[in-house]
Parts: sequence; C-alpha cells; structure tokens
Amino acid sequence: MVGTYFIFLIFLLNCWVQIVPTSGYSLRNCTAHGALRFTGLKLLCFRRNFSQVPPDIPHNTKLLDISWNNISQLQEGDFRNLIYLKGLNASNNQIHHIDRHAFKDLTVLQVLNLSQNHLSALTEGLFEGLENLTELFLGGNRIQKIDAYTFQFMNNIKVMDLSANSLLRIERVQPVFRASNLEQLYLRQNNFTSFNTEDFSNVSLRLRVLDLSLNPFRNFSVTTNIFPCIVSLKLLGLEGGLDWVVTNKSFLHSVKNLSLSGFHTAKPGILSGIIKSFANSSLKDLQLNDLQLTEDKMFLSNVCRLLPKLQTLGLKRNIFTLQYNTFVHCSMVSHLDLSWKGLKSLPKSLFKGMHHLCFLSLAHNHLSAVPCAIQNISTLQTLDLGFNRIGMLKPRGFSTLVRLKVLILEGNNINAMNSAHFEGLTNLEELRVKKNNIQEITGTWSTALHSLRSLDMKFNKLGYINNDIFQNMHSLQYLDMVGNHISKFDTGAFKDLSNLTSLQLGKNPLKVKSFDEGDVFAGMPLLKLLILFDCNLCYKSSDELKRPPFTTLKSLVYLSINSQGPNCLVRIPSNFLKGLSSLRELHAGHQNIDFVHPKTFSHTPNLTYLDLSNIMLQTLDPKIFLTVPKLSIIHLNEAHLQSLDFLIHANLTRLKFLSSTGNQFTVVNETHIKALPLLRLLNLTNNPFTCSCENAWFQNWSLQYSMTQVLNFYDITCNYPANYKGLKLVDFNVDSCKLDYDFICFIVSSTLVTLTMVSSFIFHFLRWQVVYAYHLFQAFLYDRKQKPSRRYEFDAFVSYNTHDEPWVLRELLPNLEQGRGWKLCLHHRDFQPGKPIIDNIVDNIYKSRKTLCIISRHYLESEWCSREIQVASFRLFDEHKDVLVLVFLEDIPDCQLSPYHRMRKLVKKKTYLNWPKCEEETRLFWHKLNTALETREEPNEESPILSGLEAFD
Repeated sequence: MVGTYFIFLIFLLNCWVQIVPTSGYSLRNCTAHGALRFTGLKLLCFRRNFSQVPPDIPHNTKLLDISWNNISQLQEGDFRNLIYLKGLNASNNQIHHIDRHAFKDLTVLQVLNLSQNHLSALTEGLFEGLENLTELFLGGNRIQKIDAYTFQFMNNIKVMDLSANSLLRIERVQPVFRASNLEQLYLRQNNFTSFNTEDFSNVSLRLRVLDLSLNPFRNFSVTTNIFPCIVSLKLLGLEGGLDWVVTNKSFLHSVKNLSLSGFHTAKPGILSGIIKSFANSSLKDLQLNDLQLTEDKMFLSNVCRLLPKLQTLGLKRNIFTLQYNTFVHCSMVSHLDLSWKGLKSLPKSLFKGMHHLCFLSLAHNHLSAVPCAIQNISTLQTLDLGFNRIGMLKPRGFSTLVRLKVLILEGNNINAMNSAHFEGLTNLEELRVKKNNIQEITGTWSTALHSLRSLDMKFNKLGYINNDIFQNMHSLQYLDMVGNHISKFDTGAFKDLSNLTSLQLGKNPLKVKSFDEGDVFAGMPLLKLLILFDCNLCYKSSDELKRPPFTTLKSLVYLSINSQGPNCLVRIPSNFLKGLSSLRELHAGHQNIDFVHPKTFSHTPNLTYLDLSNIMLQTLDPKIFLTVPKLSIIHLNEAHLQSLDFLIHANLTRLKFLSSTGNQFTVVNETHIKALPLLRLLNLTNNPFTCSCENAWFQNWSLQYSMTQVLNFYDITCNYPANYKGLKLVDFNVDSCKLDYDFICFIVSSTLVTLTMVSSFIFHFLRWQVVYAYHLFQAFLYDRKQKPSRRYEFDAFVSYNTHDEPWVLRELLPNLEQGRGWKLCLHHRDFQPGKPIIDNIVDNIYKSRKTLCIISRHYLESEWCSREIQVASFRLFDEHKDVLVLVFLEDIPDCQLSPYHRMRKLVKKKTYLNWPKCEEETRLFWHKLNTALETREEPNEESPILSGLEAFD
C-alpha cells in the first residue's frame, strides 16, 4: 500500500511539471525569424533603445542583431547558454567595456561585429571562448592599444577590420598577426604615418587582402617579404611627399589588385614611382580614381607599358586630359571606367589598339552625343553611357559594335527611338533607356534587336503601344515600362512575346476599355510576373466580366493590382482572376475595395500570398478562402475589419503568417487561433484591444506558445475600458480571470493523499469492523423491510468454540432441542456450504431470535468466536432487544477478561449463567436457560417456534 502511495505521488509530480508553461515567444522589443523550438532562429533587436543586452534571448538563436542601441557594457552572462549562436552584431552602440568572460559561452560564434563603439583597448582574454570565430569587425572604435596575446588562440579568424581607430603606429598591429590564418585585414583611417615591414619581426602572413586606405603615410617601406600571398592592396588617399621604398619587386609580385585612388600630390613622378614597383608583376586590376595629379601626359600610357598584364583600369573622377594615345599601350585592358570625369568629347582614336576591351563606362559625364571613338571597339560587350546629355541617337550609331550585349542609355535626354538606331546590334541582350524623355517608338525592333532579352524603359513619356514595336521579339524575357503615360495598347501588342516572363506596366493611366476590347495579354504563355499597380483599373461591380483580362496567363505566378486610385477599384469582379491557375502571389491593397466576392479566388487554387491591406472591408466572408487551401501569408493591415471571426470557418490550415494591424477588432479568442494550426508569425498591433478576461487566453498564449511569434506583442495597448486605455495588454492582470489551478491541484492532491492514508489505516486496523458495519447496515435495511412480518428460522444461534463442541452435543442439544423443543443453529450443521464464513455468521444470527454464547477460555481466544459475539453485540445495539444470552462453562476472573474488552463490557451490563459444578444444580441451570430463551423481547412478539413451552412450565 505504501508503494502505491509513492507511485501516486510521482504521478502527481509528473503532471505538475507538464502544467508549467514553456518559455514565451513574444519577445519584448525584438523580432524573431524562425520557430522557437528549432535551431536557426534569427533575432532582430536593433534600434530598440536597449541599455543592456536583452535577457530573454532564446537559447537556440543563431543570428543576433543588437545594433543601434545604447548598450555600454557587455557583461559575463549576457550571452549565457547561446550555444548555437553563429553571428552577433553589436555595432553602433556605446560599448566601452567588455568583461573578460563575456563571450565564453559562444563557442560556435563565427562572425562578431563590434564596430562603431567606444572600445579603447583590446586586452588579453577579451575574446576568450571564440576559438571558432572567422570574422571580427572592430572598425569605428577608439582602439589605441592591443595586448600582445589578444588573438593568440584565434586560429580560425580570416577577416579582421580595425578601420577608423586610433592605433597611430603600425607596430601596434603586430599582435593581430598572431592569428596565423588571417586572410583579410582592414586598417583604414588609423592615422598611420609610417609603414615599415621591419617593424614586424619574424612574421610571414597568409594575408591576401590588406587595406591601408586613408592613412597619411609619409613613408612606405617594404624591405622584407612578410606578405608572400598578398593579392589585393588598397592605399587610397595617400598624401604628397610620400617616401616609397620597395627594395625588391618580388615582395609585391603576387599583388593582382591595387587601389591608389584619392592620391593627392603636387610632385610629379611620385605616382609613377609607385607604379614602377609593380612593373612586370601579376597586377591585373588598378584603380586610380579621384586623382589630383600633375603627372606628365604620358603617365597613363606608361602605366599600361609597365603593367603588361593589366586588365581592369579605373579612372573615375579624374581631372587630367585624355590624349589620342593615352591608352596606346593598354592592349590587354578589358575593363575601363571613365565615369564622372566631366568629359564632353573624346578623341576619335582614343581606344585604338585596345583589342581586348569588353567593358567601357562613360557614365555621368557631359557627352551630348554618342562619341565616335566607340565605333573602333569591335570587342566591346558592355557600354555604359548613362546619365549624360545625349538628346538624339543617330541611325546605325552602334553598327560596328557587333559583340555588344549590354547597352546603357539611362538618364539622358532621348525623346524618340527608332529601330534604325540599333541596327547591327544583333547580339544585344540588355537595353536600358529608363529616365529619358522618350515619347515615341517607331519601327519594328526585331529587325535589329532580335536577341534582346531585357528592356528597361521605365519613367519615360510613352503614351501608346502599337502592334509593331514588339513584333517577332521572341527572345524578350523582361520588359519594364513603369511610370510612363501609356493609356492604350493595340490588340495583340504583346502577341509575339512568347518567352516574356516579366512585364511591368505599373503607374500608367491604363483604361479598362483596353482590357475589354480583346485579350491584351495574349501571346505570353510563359509570363510569370505582371505589375499593374496604379493603373486606374476601375471596376464598380463584382459582377462577372464578359472577357476577363488574364485568361491566357496560365503561367503567371505574381500579380500586383494595388493602388488603383481613390474610388476606382471598389469591387473586384468575381471572375477577374480567371485563368490564373498558377498564381501564387497577389497584391491588391491600398484602394477602396469594400467587398470581395466569395468566388473571387476560385480561379487561383495555388495562391500562397495575399495582400489586402489598406482597403475598406469591414467583414470577410470565410468562403473566400475555401478555394485557396495553400494560402500561407495574408496581409490584412488597416482593412477596417471588425473581428477575426472569418478565420473560424476559412479553412486556413496552412497559414503561417497573418498580419492584421490597424483594424477595429477588440478580442482574439482561442477559436480564432486554433483555426490556424501552422501559424508561425502573427502581427496584430494598432488594434483597439479590450483589457478584459476576453483576451486573457490570447495574452497567455502569446507569452507561452513556442511555435507562434506574436510580433510586437509588448507594444499592443488597450483602448477599452476607459480606465485601462493606454495600458499595455501584457500588463493587464489576468489572475482574476482564471481558476487558481495551483490551489486546485494542491487541494486535490492533498485530499487524495489523505484518503489514501486513511484507507490504508482502516484496511490495516479496522477492516473487519468495516465488513461488520457493512453487513450490519444490510441487516438494518433488511430488518426495516421485513419487520412487520418477520419470522425466525431458529430460536437461538449457538456460538461456541470447537473445543467445547462435546459439551454442546452431549448436554446442550439433548436438553434444549430434544427435551425442550427449541430449534438451535449450529455452525457445523446449519451453515450453508460454499458461502463465506462471515456471511453465514451474520445471516444466521439475524435469522435467530437470540444468540447463545457458550463462553470458555478457548472461546475468548478464538477469532471467529470474537467475530460472532461482535455481530451479536451490533444486533443488540441496532435492535435494542435482549437477544444475547451468555453461558460460562468455567469461572474466568476479571483480570483474565481485561484483554477482551468487548466481553468484559458485556459481562458488566448483562446477567449471565454459569454451568454448575454440582450435578444437583443442573436442573436449575436448564430452567434458567429455558426461561432466558423463552423471554419475549416485545409484548406483541410472536410466540416461540415450538408450542410445547407452556406444558413444560
């Protein structure tokens, strides 16, 4: 029994553990991307005005962004248990101190960003625990000192940024080189005035990228080969008077990318001397941008002569003049950037001899026409003439550029285009002419541009698209005409765009009549993206259209029809989306839609994303969503919804994200949420919530359910009742709204434990008394039922011990049954076979008028005799009749009766008979016993069973 009790207690404790709620997923002032129960969580806590690291970071966070806050210290324990964290961004704070063991738990961290803080020193042990760190960003601090062994054990670090600090002397960087696998080192803007490789003793690095830009070097000396693997070297912003020394050109032989941009000097020859250090090297990429030089006219020509392998040359924002022979030795250059130079014209033979030039940028200059110099570049593949002052194109102006694939003419003043302008560009794949003044396109472009794949014409002044423009343009895949003045299409304007996948027509004053006149989108079977925002598509009724516009777009995946203007798209026709069987994403918000027909989405069974934000709905018919079983993202922000009841019957079983901010509902209940079993993100801010018990379940669920994140839950405020207006919903006390389950569990468990212990006690000590009481109760009920007509089967029940059985058989039976005619009940003779003994005892005692107890020492010691006299005593108490007759066969002193308290109590209350020792007294004994048995218990009680008693008397 005790074992059962302990098992029961263990069960209760197990139930108690399971009742305790899981950790909450509604994070205060942070947004999580991903499920709380899985690793890989991305936690965004930037710009939240934190003064310390938030304490409720989920343990399975993989990427943590706490940038742009007011954190001043990183303390031990701030990142406790974040064993999965791989990326930490703590930039743009006010961190001036970091505890030695602050990062000890971040054993798998790979990227650490501490830039733009107030650190002044990197001390030994600062990065303890970060053995797996690969990227460390410390730019924009105030670092002046780095201890010798700060990076000793960071053997996996490959990228380190120490830019914009106050190191002042390059030798202070030497501890960094203890990170033996470092590949990229950024030391921009540290006020270094001197660089000498001799300051780094016994160092041979694997550095591939070294950025020393924006340091006021006065001398730069490379006398030892400490950078045998260097590939990219940046020395932007060098000042005049630089003493450049490279004792052996082989020390820089591996450099392939060199940037000397922003070099300001008044002394000629300095820059040429630097270039000579790389003569005949592997240098392929040279950036000489923002130069203010007084070099000789042959400087650029000499650059290419000294660097025969040069392939990329950047010359942005320079002021020196280009000569006809500037690039005469640059035959291997393939990429040339001459943007932002203020060029108005180019020497006609400027690019002569550049037989490998494939990329040329002349953007952001002052060219008024396409320069003739480009006609000599037959190898050109990309030409950028964007943001010049070109107003007119000449026919066949690009005819010699037979290999050209990308032509950029955006940001000019072109007002008309003709197919003749592009004759000869048979390989052109991409044409950008956005942000011009194009009002008209004439001719059939396919004659010249039959290989064109991408055409960007947005933000021009086109007003009309006829059938000829895109005729036979079978290669075109991307067409962007956003922001023009197009109001009409000819029927079949796009009929030959058989491979078009993206068509953008947004922000054009299109007329619905254009759609009604024919299948305007016919001929584009592969179209996947269609943009029609702000196109004045006005429909006032949800009635079916005779000719729905999208019936031929079987492959369309993305459709935008949002922002159609005030009072324009009031109702979406019920068959407006007919034909869009592949549609997955629909944007239809920011307009005055006040009703959505239940059949609206019956033609889009694969829809997964729906945006109906900023519309005039007040209710939604749940039947709308019954035909889109794959819907996983819904935006219903500021849709004037009064409740979320539509969710209950909408069958949105796959919905993962629901945003319904700025609506009018006040309550979110359990039924709403249970209708969305796969919901992962929920945004309900800016709704007039009620601080009442109606939202108690939603509050608890938002804080405890680990599968769904309620975005910005801690910012949700209450609007009702008036005394709670402005109160955060999370601060509303819901204790009064729920049963005290803790107290109930305590009462139930305490009661069960008490009952278990009481039951154990009764079973062990009083089980026979309980059995007797049970039978006594049964007898009482039987007696009450049978009392008016009770008839006894026996005159007396004889209770005796088996040791006294000879006396019963030899003396008692002959005198009472044979001599007196009494009917006695003897257990060996009258008990019913197979029946439990106790049941036989109880039944026969109550079937007898009286109970005759034959008492001896053996009788007192007998357990069954004790039970019999107990039952007889209970009957005496129950019926209040003189039904007990005691006969002592031997003298038993009181001291011997003391252990038998029940017998002693009876002897004190009742008269009893003693079996006489003298034979002469036996006749008197039998007379007294006969009289005791003959005595009526009640005046009107029936006569004895046998009728011979009167004669005997």
